[in-house]
Amino acid sequence: MATMSPHRQDSARPHRPGGLRRTAHGLLAAVAAVAVSLGVLAVPAHAEPTVEEIEAAIDEQWREMEPTIAQYNKVRAQLKANREKSEDLAEKLAPLQQKSDAAMKRIGGLASQYYISGPSRELGALLVSDDPNEISEELALLNRVALMEQKQLEEVLTIRKEYEDQKKTLDDLIAAQDKQESELAARKKQIDAEIKRLKDSLPVTTVSTPQCPTINGVVSEAARTAIRTACAQVGDPYVWGATGPNSFDCSGLTQYAYKAAGIYLTHYTGAQWNEGQAISRSEARPGDLVFFSSPSNLHHVGLYLGNDQMVHAPRTGKPVMVSSINTMPSIAGFRRPG
Repeated sequence: MATMSPHRQDSARPHRPGGLRRTAHGLLAAVAAVAVSLGVLAVPAHAEPTVEEIEAAIDEQWREMEPTIAQYNKVRAQLKANREKSEDLAEKLAPLQQKSDAAMKRIGGLASQYYISGPSRELGALLVSDDPNEISEELALLNRVALMEQKQLEEVLTIRKEYEDQKKTLDDLIAAQDKQESELAARKKQIDAEIKRLKDSLPVTTVSTPQCPTINGVVSEAARTAIRTACAQVGDPYVWGATGPNSFDCSGLTQYAYKAAGIYLTHYTGAQWNEGQAISRSEARPGDLVFFSSPSNLHHVGLYLGNDQMVHAPRTGKPVMVSSINTMPSIAGFRRPG
């Protein structure tokens, strides 16, 4: 029987378990390195907050600021009233102070004169008079004068003390309210700054559709859907009472556009005015509804695109189109659905 060569015997030996483990570990390390290089094992980045999330944070800050503003206005109104009262009391105190000062000066003058020069000549002559009735009458008169002077002074001092006490109470209250006003103003400033920071962090979005101008601005997800839906209808005919999908009137178009975004609006311009948040013209954003004529007599509505442009269903004979909001009668205002 043929004998196997030593070389073949070595090659036929089974591999040791340790060798297999080393090989497996090496393969795993290589796979991990490739995965890391491809970003497979990297920690996913946090998504930027959406317009809706930032606006929810702004709403929360505003809800916090509303009671602060109300309390701030209340304190300011109270301060104004109390300062007026304090000024009124100060005006009343001035003549009382003058009266009491004059009375004290008179009494002090009499006392000083008596101390320095003794009784007046008239009083000295009276005291050496031989007529007891005259002396008695003059002394009684002097006593009455002194009592009247004292009574008047006491009355003035009493009234002055009452006014001074009232003014001190008011002044203490004004000092406390001044401090409260400063604290509330600082709190309002802090919340204002946070709202501004949140507004500044609103992401700018580009919305491009073949039928409408390219939009670069702050646009919510719902507004993007509504804009794309409305712009896709450009060229469709105006039909009174129509809500799509192939023809529209003005409120039918805005209803159709926002229905695609999951927001239901009534097919009536006056109702849509009340179904959104009021927005000033300076704060209007693409996707807001723009109304025309006057709040009490609304005639028309369009979907705002920014830069004074809108997409709308104008009237019979004119299809859905993009036009300037300034070509319409007076603007009644803007509303933000949702």
